[in-house]
Amino acid sequence: MNTNIQLPPEQYLIDLRREFHAYPEPGWCEYWTTVRIVEELEDIGVDDIHIGPDALDTNERLGVPEERVLSEWFDKAESKTNRTDILERIEGGRTGAVAVVDRGDGPTVGLRVDIDALPIRESTDGDHVPAAECFRSKNEGFMHACGHDAHVAFGLGTLRTVAESEFRGTFKVFFQPSEELLGGGKPMAVGPHVDDVDYLIGTHVGLDHPTGTVISGIDEVLALSRLAITFSGESAHAGVAPNQGSNAVQAFVTAASNVYGIPRHSDGATRVNVGEISSDNPANVIADRATATIEVRGESNDAMEYMRDSVRRYVESAAEMHGCEAEIALVGAGIREDSDEELVELVSEVANGIDSVSSVVRRGSAGASEDVTYLMRVVKANGGNASYIGIGGGNPSGHHTPTFDIDEDCLLIGVSTLSKTVLELLS
Repeated sequence: MNTNIQLPPEQYLIDLRREFHAYPEPGWCEYWTTVRIVEELEDIGVDDIHIGPDALDTNERLGVPEERVLSEWFDKAESKTNRTDILERIEGGRTGAVAVVDRGDGPTVGLRVDIDALPIRESTDGDHVPAAECFRSKNEGFMHACGHDAHVAFGLGTLRTVAESEFRGTFKVFFQPSEELLGGGKPMAVGPHVDDVDYLIGTHVGLDHPTGTVISGIDEVLALSRLAITFSGESAHAGVAPNQGSNAVQAFVTAASNVYGIPRHSDGATRVNVGEISSDNPANVIADRATATIEVRGESNDAMEYMRDSVRRYVESAAEMHGCEAEIALVGAGIREDSDEELVELVSEVANGIDSVSSVVRRGSAGASEDVTYLMRVVKANGGNASYIGIGGGNPSGHHTPTFDIDEDCLLIGVSTLSKTVLELLS
């Protein structure tokens, strides 16, 4: 077991995490985030850096915001950096990066970390450490409420450690955009840098596990499809001639009620939920337009696909019933792919040898959805191995909440676990 490595100073990781925490950006708008990652890679000495269209297949992106939103975030990033050489290559929602350290013949090991934030207004409460210590989000209404700021620190810290070590082979770090939208995993998986990966590691902080716990393989990541629904009808005066209209809101209400009644599936648990409901018509006008998003999840890929196909059928039937048309677009997707036993065993062995690790859980359940699974599937289909590793973070409140935070002691534990695992694979 390789123990002779030089970990970065803990304060370096804390400073990195806090800097990224203060400037969260949502999916496909991670312009400043990508710039700072590239700057840090340059400082580490990585000379093979791929960004934007060179990092992933931009034609496969899902859930890309409208141009107005992309431009607002681009302008905000442009005001904070003079690296126009990077910004001009990622403009238009083409964010993300892949760093490659090639040391000749040997295996290729990949580490994937996600970099986007959530549309949540961060707490200003004095008990909330980022607020008390002045690294609360400066992009009001957006927040790193799922630990992706820590993930960026994991990626950069691990890369620095591995790059300063002796090994033969290739190490790649995938800084993936738009995980929260489930829009970036597939574009990165079908991009130009995954096919030669022999071992892939994904990682997540927290997951309600205390600091000092390492989960060697997270399974039961629910497969997911997120659909944007638009009902188009015909407006009319709601008092004088309601019969002359085709009510898009009525079609939506019918569809929303019906999808919650989709029969369950024998392959495992399923989920369905309706959100982001919108219709701008006043009460005296028959609505000619209504929009919503519907997401479905399944314990298996087949169960998710059954739910997705059922939603499509129910939506189209509701639209026809009320004389409307329905447009259905896929805006986010994730599949289920479980961790390989070979990597679970190795991570367990590595973690048990780290003094700051107090507990090792061989396998845990996510209970949510992720799109690192697309990268895992490609690697496994090519004969490689993949695992999704959890690093306990002592989070004081649940993920996706205004008071989410991590115990920063977990940062060095994460980098130590990931670095030693990567170097064992490269040995």
